[in-house]
Amino acid sequence: MSYPPPIYHGDSGEVSAHVVRAGIEPAVVYPNGNKVFYLAQGTETSGTFGLYRWEFAGPESGPGAHFHRTITESFYVLEGTVTIFDGTSWVKTHAGDFAHVPAGGIHGFRNSDGAAKMLLHFAPGAPREAYFEGLAAGIGDFDEDAYARFMREHDNHWL
Repeated sequence: MSYPPPIYHGDSGEVSAHVVRAGIEPAVVYPNGNKVFYLAQGTETSGTFGLYRWEFAGPESGPGAHFHRTITESFYVLEGTVTIFDGTSWVKTHAGDFAHVPAGGIHGFRNSDGAAKMLLHFAPGAPREAYFEGLAAGIGDFDEDAYARFMREHDNHWL
């Protein structure tokens, strides 16, 4: 395996680092208390990836089995226990555990054991912010057609 083709072609580098401090406020807070923190949006990474901190408040929640056609998704557990569906079974993962799901890979996640925190990484950097915000705004109020359209628009394909 070799390095991919260059994506920067300058000779001397540039000042372009993106720093996010630990004390930021959540970008989205769900009615159940879950929080999403935007660490690196696709718009800030030239579309190469998106990175988010997801904090489960405590009541069990999380998506069931689904897949994405356009993005990969990775999970890194920071605190607590996150139960991840690996396409065959639900696996309890703990702080320090990592899971990667390629495009088309069946997966899901939930916090069956209380509060937990994890990093979510999407590549390339799709506009997941609109998905998180749409869910928080009350997707449960959508009729069946609007729900299906929202999910298609955000590359969520449920099993």
